[in-house]
Amino acid sequence: MTDTTPRITQPYLESFISQTVRILGKVVQLRGDQATIDAGGHITMILNRDSHLTVGNAAEIVGKVKPDLTVEVLMSTDFGNNINFNAVEAVVDATHRYKEIFYDGGE
Repeated sequence: MTDTTPRITQPYLESFISQTVRILGKVVQLRGDQATIDAGGHITMILNRDSHLTVGNAAEIVGKVKPDLTVEVLMSTDFGNNINFNAVEAVVDATHRYKEIFYDGGE
């Protein structure tokens, strides 16, 4: 993937509609072709056939934010259950505080 994929959490979804993003969160529910991830709030993910997630584990999702604020999964990685989500929040905060380093902030 060569596109910029800023790291976001649920509060940033509206700012990234129709864009490809990275989200690291805890899988809280799986149902059919959807998963719910907790990443600063719940996000519904529309899974692809290659998505192999486990409830209770952390997962990094690269996906496209849809107008209804669901995320269409392009790629997913299971990170297991030993993730410091406080550190994840700090990285997301730094990404948006210094967006000129990490992605084109549209300014």
